[in-house]
Parts: sequence; structure tokens; C-alpha cells
Amino acid sequence: MNSGPFDKSKLPSRHVTEGPERAPHRSYLYAMGLSDTEIHQPLVGVATCWNEAAPCNISLNRQAQSVKQGVKVALGTPREFTTITVTDGIAMGHEGMRSSLVSREAIADTVELTMRGHCYDALVGLAGCDKSLPGMMMAMVRLNVPSVFLYGGSILPGRFEGHDVTVQDVFEAVGEHQAGNMTTERLEQLEAVACPSAGACGGQFTANTMASVSEAIGLALFNSAGAPAPYESRDSYAEASGEAVMNLLKLNIRARDIVTREALENAARIVACTGGSTNAGLHLPAIAHEAGIEFTLQDVCDIFRETPYFVDLKPGGQFVAKDLFEAGGIPVVMKELDKKGLLHRDCMTASGRTIGEEVDAVTGDADGKVIYPIEAPISETGGVVGLKGNLAPTGAIVKIAGMTPEQLSFTGPARVFECEEDAFAAVQNRTYKEGEVLVIRNEGPAGGPGMREMLATTAALSGQGMGKKVALITDGRFSGATRGFCVGHVGPEAAHGGPIALVKDGDIITLNAETGEISVNVSDEEMEKRRADWKGPRETIYASGALWKYAQQVGETHLGAVTHPGAKGEKHIYADL
Repeated sequence: MNSGPFDKSKLPSRHVTEGPERAPHRSYLYAMGLSDTEIHQPLVGVATCWNEAAPCNISLNRQAQSVKQGVKVALGTPREFTTITVTDGIAMGHEGMRSSLVSREAIADTVELTMRGHCYDALVGLAGCDKSLPGMMMAMVRLNVPSVFLYGGSILPGRFEGHDVTVQDVFEAVGEHQAGNMTTERLEQLEAVACPSAGACGGQFTANTMASVSEAIGLALFNSAGAPAPYESRDSYAEASGEAVMNLLKLNIRARDIVTREALENAARIVACTGGSTNAGLHLPAIAHEAGIEFTLQDVCDIFRETPYFVDLKPGGQFVAKDLFEAGGIPVVMKELDKKGLLHRDCMTASGRTIGEEVDAVTGDADGKVIYPIEAPISETGGVVGLKGNLAPTGAIVKIAGMTPEQLSFTGPARVFECEEDAFAAVQNRTYKEGEVLVIRNEGPAGGPGMREMLATTAALSGQGMGKKVALITDGRFSGATRGFCVGHVGPEAAHGGPIALVKDGDIITLNAETGEISVNVSDEEMEKRRADWKGPRETIYASGALWKYAQQVGETHLGAVTHPGAKGEKHIYADL
């Protein structure tokens, strides 16, 4: 009855496996076929977001088996469990999208509860779709156990009429179809080939952005995020992740030893230089919150502003995740950042080595096609920037990757919509006008509730050829696949009485991604008059259940839209109980 090289007297699993009083607990473990040796080894949670909802998650179960093999090789006992995922590609454009961001909190909570309930000593977390990645990483940092993250991998690009396509093309094709520029037959042909395999959306949308973050922040092994989901080579990274978590357990390197302020800054760099999703501005503060680190949307945007954009990925660029992997992946990108002194080299990683040591071992170089040399970037400013002003006192965010210099500012009259459906109907019916700033409010975390993404609307605009002729702002979110002058995360949100709640049709709004401005030409006096007349938050139909509970608990967008006090409020750390 020993755990080999591990001293279980200080590990959480001792509460389940050690001593005569735990005989009933051990009997349950014997019932599942575990041997005496396995019972007294460290118990490692292997958490996946596997489900049959979408291709993002369908391969996670297979990869988990390889993780378990790696844990066993390193003398640990893996215990696999699953949690939920809400997949944005399926949830997009209807009421289902309200569940998406909420699922991030549910994933973190359910992983925490499973780990606590069964006293697991370490965690390997596998995730595939947008919110499941930050949700899993948040659980790791919250629990502060030795942890390794593994991305399930991206989808392979589809081929249509001689060029690569992604689900983004299908969303935009809907707009083309509505505009009469694509036949129903061609649309059906495109939808049948756009997503040809398992894996998450192929562009640098939210899933691949957060997968890049997992390597840069140190929770994932270098290059483990790169290979597409169908590649059998993913299994070797999965097995290595299982072995790595046992090494972290042996060295007592925990999640918060890895996720530091400096590591979060490294992560923000990778988002900026790859033209990643604006949703990273929501997820990085949320991960930081779990560690008790104040890292706001503005902190993220400050890093974006001073980081060159040099990786040419969709939606702003040409290439997809498979192309980046073949060009050397995130390790080569980080090597380029390091050349300019833009990485904190001393940050610890899941391998037990520092970022600097990992980068020094990278043999590949920028290919000049997918990954530009950092000395000759696509643009000197990151692909995502922050805005602030009297319309968004706590900030907002816009992706500018792929935009030309003359497209970086926009001034026009407001056209106000009380929800996404109203805006989408206006786009479908072509009742908006060129030059307008479309304002979609009441879609924030509390007001939505759920902070929906607006891809259906923005893609329809692009499909109609109007993506560069109007701007769009919202207190909700945009998909990582969104392009055009689309400003999200406007805060405070309308439900909390932010200025976006007080805007009226015809107000002149100015957006400038170069100066960081988001303003409305309404005087402070007029704003106060409107506030006095404001009737309060719009009532929603969500008066019970998970969405109601989320709306009551969720905090400000610029702080990550989190639902609990985080590490600053904790009175114990799970791993030390």
C-alpha cells in the first residue's frame, strides 16, 4: 500500500484512499477494476468536454485514452470524466447563443466540483470549442493543482471551387444568398464541404486563439495545440501531456506557479501577433481572476497596442490552423516574439522548463508566408485593439487584422437596435443605410443574458458586400470569425446603465482604432437628462434557471464577466486541504 515515488500524505487523494477508515471508499475503486497499487498511486483527473454536439469535441474521447496511458506510464492512476460544452457554431444566431459564455462558468464549476468530490491530485484537461478552453484553464487555476491543458485540435479546411474554406465562408454565404448573389444550389454545395473533419473552426477564431494562449501561458506543452484533430500525431502529444502532469506533481509545480502576471502578458502577445479573437479580452481577465491577479481588458489592450501583427491567419488573413502548424506552429511565433524581447522568458511551463528554455530549443524559423519575420510584420500594431471613451468608459475591443489604414476610423449616425434579432432582420431586409453605425444593445452578460456573439449579423453584412460600409457596436460579443469595423464588449453594458443604453438614432458616433476612441457627440448634460428618463434594464424572459442565475451573479465585462470573488476572496486552496 504505497504510492511509489509519491508521498500521498499531503495529496488530496489521501482522503479517499489511505487508512482503515477509507475502506468503503476503496471498495468503490476496486469495483471499477483498480488494483491495490493503482488505488494508492496519485489519482489524476482527466477531464474532457467530449460530446456529440459538434466536430470540435468529437475526438476528445479518443485523445483522452492516450492521456491516460501517459499518466499510467508515469505511475499515476487516471480517472476520466466529462463535462459540458456549448458549441458556438451550432448555437450561433439564435437563442442558443445565450448559453455559450455561461457554459464557460459551468465547465469551470463542474470540473472543480468533480475534482473536489473525488479528491483528485492533478488534472489534465482536454477541450475543443471556444468557451471550453478558458473554462478548463480557469478550473486548473482555481484548484491550483498540477495541471496540463490539451487542445483537441482544429478542423481541416474544406475545399470549394478551388480554394480553402471554413465555416466563416458558410456564414458569409448566407448573406450572399440573401443578396441574390449565390444560388441555393451553390450554398448547399458549400455547406456540404466546408467542415470536412473533426476539430474546432480552422481560422484564428476563438478556439484556435485560446489554444495558442494555452501554449503561450504555459499550461500546454509546446506545439501540442497545432496538429489538426484528425492527425494521429495528436495521440503522442496526449500521452506526453499525461506524463508531464505526473512530472509536475513530482516537482510540486502547480497551475498558479505557471499562470502569473508575466505569463498572462505572454498570452496576450500571442493573441495580438496572430490577429486572434476579441474574446481573448474576456477570457484572459477571467483566467487571471482565478489566480487573484488583476488583469483587465485595458491591460490586455495595452499589450495589443504595442505588439506587431505578423501571422497571416483567417479571418483577417489567408491561412488556417493547419497551415500555421505546417509552418512551425506557435513555438516559431514565440521565437519571433522573443527576438524583439517581447516574451517573459522566466515563466514556468507544463514541461517543467521555462518559456525561455522551450523557445531556445525551437529549430524552425518564420516562413515569410504564414509567419512573417517580426522585423517585417504585416502591421506594427496588434491585430486586436482596445477603445475607450464616453460611449465605453470601461472599454471596448475591436479586431483590426486585415483592415487597411483608411478603414481604421469610422464616423456615422447611430442606428439603434434593442437586440440582435432586430439588427439581423434589418440586415436581411436591407433596411439599414451605408455609413451608419449599427448599435446592438441589451446583449451584455447580464442584459442578454449571456453576451451573445453576433456572427450571423456581421457575416450577413459581409456577404452583402456591406462589411466595410457600416460599423457595428454592441455590449455583446463578436465571433472570432467576425471581420469589419465591429466593436464588442462595450462597457458598462446597457443593463448596468452604461452610455450605450442612452444612445438614440441619429447620434453621431466616432470610432478610431488608431487613437483608441469610441465616442458619441452627446454632451454630458444631455446624457444626464437621458439617464433621468431611462426606465432601467430591459426585462427578459429569463426569470429562472441557469441564465437567470448567471445574470444575477455576473460581473463587469472588462473584468472577465466572472461570477465569483476569485482567488482574492478564497480562504483556502483546494490542493492544500
